[in-house]
Amino acid sequence: MARSFSIQRQCGFTTIAMICFAALYLPIGVLVFYSFNAGESLASFDGISLRWFQKAFENKQVIDASLRSLQIAAIAAVVSTIAATMAALATTRTAPYRGLTMKYAFINQPLMIPEIVTAVALLIFFARIKIWTGYAGIGYLIAAHTAFCIPFAYLPIRARLENMDLTLEKAAADLYATPWKAFRHVTLPLLWPGILAGFMLAFVISLDDVVITEFVKSAGQDTLPTYMLGQIRRSITPEMNAISTLFLGLSILVVSIFFVVNRKRA
Repeated sequence: MARSFSIQRQCGFTTIAMICFAALYLPIGVLVFYSFNAGESLASFDGISLRWFQKAFENKQVIDASLRSLQIAAIAAVVSTIAATMAALATTRTAPYRGLTMKYAFINQPLMIPEIVTAVALLIFFARIKIWTGYAGIGYLIAAHTAFCIPFAYLPIRARLENMDLTLEKAAADLYATPWKAFRHVTLPLLWPGILAGFMLAFVISLDDVVITEFVKSAGQDTLPTYMLGQIRRSITPEMNAISTLFLGLSILVVSIFFVVNRKRA
């Protein structure tokens, strides 16, 4: 009897997989390792120390940029997730019609456009608004990040909706539930893992964005990625490694929380 095809049984699969994992994670491992370097050189390891983490926590510019990054990412992730949820519901809970595929493409188009193009477009658009209103606050960064994150939040939410069984929603409608009650008590609890995935993805994308932030931000509105970029242009110190390690730890924490919450709900 012929065995079913499995890529894991193919010759060289394990070797190629290990090479890919090494290419992905070895540079990150080196960065984390050198963030604990006691010396000031990035070329030699002079012992284990937490001095660079302490220096990062004592740097007021790092603290301000980090808080600004978290504020922008949190607001942008919430707003983009809400917008993506409404868009996903509108494009999946409807009978197929002419133009629906075009709407899919329209929502996902920002994923295909180079980020630099989006950044220049937002720069021109917000520049006109700044001239008309005189406002130059952080709202432009939040709006830009929200617009950029909507497609990233939309994909997992739409995928969750497409894979959901409609039986319970139809049963709620048969029991005279209004569309809002059916959504609140049936659709939303089933959709929650997709919403969490969309929020997490939007939050991480906003948190480490550089290109759009660099184009849209005004003076004194550096986020942590743009601050790090500016510091690297001047001089590279292990402090940048320490900040990057903290950034990595935050991303792992967000993913871990999502995994635990999703597993408990399952």
